[in-house]
Amino acid sequence: MPPVSRGVVHGWLRHDKKFPHVWCPGCGLGVLLGSLVRAMITLGLDKNNVALVAGIGCTGRLPVYVDVGSVHATHGRALTFATGVKLAKPELAVITVMGDGDATAIGGNHLIHAARRNMDLTAIIVNNQNYGMTGGQYSPTTPLGARASTATYGNIEPPLDISALCMAAGAGFVARSTVYHVTQLDDLLAQAISHRGFGVVEVLSPCHTNFGRQNKLGSQIDMMRAFKEQAVRVERWAKLDGARRAGRFPIGVLARRDEDTTYLEAYGAMVERAMAQGREGQS
Repeated sequence: MPPVSRGVVHGWLRHDKKFPHVWCPGCGLGVLLGSLVRAMITLGLDKNNVALVAGIGCTGRLPVYVDVGSVHATHGRALTFATGVKLAKPELAVITVMGDGDATAIGGNHLIHAARRNMDLTAIIVNNQNYGMTGGQYSPTTPLGARASTATYGNIEPPLDISALCMAAGAGFVARSTVYHVTQLDDLLAQAISHRGFGVVEVLSPCHTNFGRQNKLGSQIDMMRAFKEQAVRVERWAKLDGARRAGRFPIGVLARRDEDTTYLEAYGAMVERAMAQGREGQS
């Protein structure tokens, strides 16, 4: 992707209305915000033809800072609101931004079915392995044995693999990256937004003030360094045996399936058939 200047990125922000932001110093959400704006600029999107939809939580604040049409929906319901926006305004690029708890716990049912339908939406799911805004409770992605404010003796539940869930449910495009791998993240977001069908990008981001503190993972810099050391690009991941994969995870495009007909196209065709039958009945 060609470089995008900082001044151009600032032109997409509500810097004179909504800043300073609410995120903790060192939070990865600011990195994601920059990546998302650069991806939209690189794709040549018009600000008037973009809708950002979010649920509740730290991640849910992101659309507030971007100078496009936005919806701050209820907890776990970002995809339902986004589906309605896309069906009513199919010309818009509709992008949802959710945290791991928002998308996979309270909104887990909606995530599965949006992927199954292969809706023409982009879903960005920020995985910081806990509910950061409300005090560090464990979420579906909290690692086994990790501590949380609601698991002070360690989490006894195995974590949910967000990307694997979306692939199994039928999402057409699934990718994973981290806020450390910024250049890759810019590119994956652009690919997901331009994909015909349901595009998912799981973004690992540090929550050093809650998850990191409770699990003694060090500063935000230490947690970013861990992403660098643990992440393996999918091209290399395929060559690793089980022992060398332990404690690590793949990043990059994990699945891509191009559909002949998207949900939106099928829905539009059905509406046309229903209207034609109605006209025949009146004649």
